[in-house]
Amino acid sequence: MRFLLMCSSSFKEYALLCFFYRDAVKSHYSQSTKWTETYLPAVCDCLFSRWIHCGSLRVFFDILLYCADTTIIFICVTGVYTMRVFFIGFGQAGGKIVDMFLAHDKKLQDGSFRGIAVNSARTDLLGLQNIDMKDRLLIGQTVVKGHGVGTDNVTGAKITADEIDTIINAIDTRGTHDIDAFIVVAGLGGGTGSGGTPVLCRHLKRIYREPVYALAMIPAPEEGRLYSYNAARSLATLVNEADNTFVFDNSAWKEEGESVKSAYDRLNEELVRRFGVLFRAGEVGQFGIGEMVVDSSEIINTLRGGGISTIGYAISDVITKTKPKKSFFSGFGKKEKDDSALTGEDKSAKIIGLVRRAMLGRLTLPCDYTTAERALVLVAGPPNELDRKGVEKSKSWVEENIAGIEVRGGDYPVGSNYIAAVVLLSTIGKAPRISELLEEAKETKQDVVRSSDRTSNLFEDSIDPLFE
Repeated sequence: MRFLLMCSSSFKEYALLCFFYRDAVKSHYSQSTKWTETYLPAVCDCLFSRWIHCGSLRVFFDILLYCADTTIIFICVTGVYTMRVFFIGFGQAGGKIVDMFLAHDKKLQDGSFRGIAVNSARTDLLGLQNIDMKDRLLIGQTVVKGHGVGTDNVTGAKITADEIDTIINAIDTRGTHDIDAFIVVAGLGGGTGSGGTPVLCRHLKRIYREPVYALAMIPAPEEGRLYSYNAARSLATLVNEADNTFVFDNSAWKEEGESVKSAYDRLNEELVRRFGVLFRAGEVGQFGIGEMVVDSSEIINTLRGGGISTIGYAISDVITKTKPKKSFFSGFGKKEKDDSALTGEDKSAKIIGLVRRAMLGRLTLPCDYTTAERALVLVAGPPNELDRKGVEKSKSWVEENIAGIEVRGGDYPVGSNYIAAVVLLSTIGKAPRISELLEEAKETKQDVVRSSDRTSNLFEDSIDPLFE
């Protein structure tokens, strides 16, 4: 008995090869996908499946055995690229978000995400639950002794630069040979993540060939001018160091009456939901692969060009039309059509409406979407709800409403009672919150200078000091 494995060059189509053995005569036949779908189920005695991870390529094997006078072994291979991401959580906020990403990954048993946490505060690292202890890196112990940098992002940047070799070694130890991208996650209002993220992005780009992205949270104005000043300085540096920067504006997502913990948990969950759907779009599950697959190369090409990006998200229940109640006379006369399912036009309109809501609704960073240079549209949901015409029309609508002409997109079939739309807008040109943040930082800098002058003038006419 011999096994022969064959797959298409694109890894997105089925390929089949059969070997027949009878006595000493050997012959082989190559069959098409249509043949396998039509006749194969009738001749199968055994069906089992296997996942094999080959770097970022996940290959799915359907192995079917039929035994009679002739032994036939069918091996159908389907593979598709899923985006494998290495997360580095920098600071308290970044560590918590990466912790949630890994928790989500473990729940799905997917293995697409890996990550480490870097911080100068020991207590923040101890509060993580899903990142292994060996992947929690405490830096700056000789300077701040594990107590954090106290919202001083200049010190955070200096500590990161001094210990960059330690951080890179920790990343290499975790493994980088099969990843598609690095994402450094941090809140820009604090000290460690705000100062260290631009430094780390610069060195990652210098060492690795994979793209380096940043996922940055900017504080709400109510959090204080110092936090806004830190965020403005860090963001202005970060956009020049990272290949692209995803920005999440806390002020756009605040709700009245929430506790601090519940508010941050909700914001982090929103982030993980959006990026989780986006990065897993190319995987193969029990519902197969999409007709228009969005894999890692589509995402990377959309983010090409740098700058700031934002993500929109909308979700809707799967709704079916119910049959009208039958009367006594309904059995007579013309037979009625079965309207239990939505028509193609209904499904198409629903997808277009979802994409519009995702783009015009609450983005991670509210912006003028007409200034975006590139976009990616992804629709996820049950396979029978993913209307191809709806996906194509929604892409056309997005293309008509952004500055650029590059709009990629596709579908992602999953087993769910919901349909979700994700819209990635890349390299946006105008965001009011960013302009407001930079203006506030300028005013804060001027106030700091004036405050320093007042302090220096306090003892200007004092007596001579005891010593120089």
